[in-house]
Amino acid sequence: MSDLEDNSIELRKVFSIKSLFLKLIGITAATVAIKGFMIPNHFLDGGLLGISILLHEIYHIDVWIPLLLLNIPFVFMGYRKIGKNFAVHALVALILLGVALNVIPVPAITKDHFLVAAFGGVFVGLGIGFVIRSGGVIDGLEVIAEYTNKQLGFSTAEIIIAINTTIFLIIAFFLGLDKAMYSIITFFTAVKVSDYIVNGIEKLISLNIISPNSEMVKSLIVNDFNKAITVYKGERGNLPGSYGVKEDCDIIVTVVTRLEMHKIKKAIAEKDPKAFMFVQNIREVGGGILSRKSAR
Repeated sequence: MSDLEDNSIELRKVFSIKSLFLKLIGITAATVAIKGFMIPNHFLDGGLLGISILLHEIYHIDVWIPLLLLNIPFVFMGYRKIGKNFAVHALVALILLGVALNVIPVPAITKDHFLVAAFGGVFVGLGIGFVIRSGGVIDGLEVIAEYTNKQLGFSTAEIIIAINTTIFLIIAFFLGLDKAMYSIITFFTAVKVSDYIVNGIEKLISLNIISPNSEMVKSLIVNDFNKAITVYKGERGNLPGSYGVKEDCDIIVTVVTRLEMHKIKKAIAEKDPKAFMFVQNIREVGGGILSRKSAR
């Protein structure tokens, strides 16, 4: 396939109806957050959006200008690290956000500081989440964190927290401690909402069960809940005071949504109150029965 055909396919993905629809929802939500909640009340968020609003507060320039300029280097980093498709998605989203901030009139929605912090964060999170679902970003800090975590030896989350801590200290210096604390509420609300939008209500979780009644648990999960399982051979026992007392066991693993998890855990606990269960969050799955079901 030629480079021209590759570029044509990528552009069709960027400008597909679904991608544009998700971008428009996200950009509208972000515009409501910025113009309806944050700017009228001199509130800030974390990330590049927070820096852009801070520059707007200090120098009275349109917020979309620093937001676009600050994101361009990170779009380039994303192009180098993630790929051209991501960079085009991100650039389109940023340009559309700049247009929306100039064109869409949004009055101040409330003056209540707590409502501004909470619902400003909700709308920022909706904006970030839907734009990520469309393939782009409107805040490049995730890119720089991914780009530098290997060089610095810190995780992406640790780098983002460090950068945002610096931003909140600057906010406290220029706008006061109370605005900085409200901005922290906005930031964490936005993080939770965007995570929910990106991962959805069907966020997948690995449920692990160790039970002396393993055959009953296997049958319950597979036959009653129609879920696939994987069984590892393990060893149980080795408890304090009785080290050396041990026996072979099955470690049963199934991947479920968070809604299914509570029902399955309750059913297992009713059948075997002594069953040991623990859960692990899953960032991504691919292949197998789960993928085939999702494609239907």
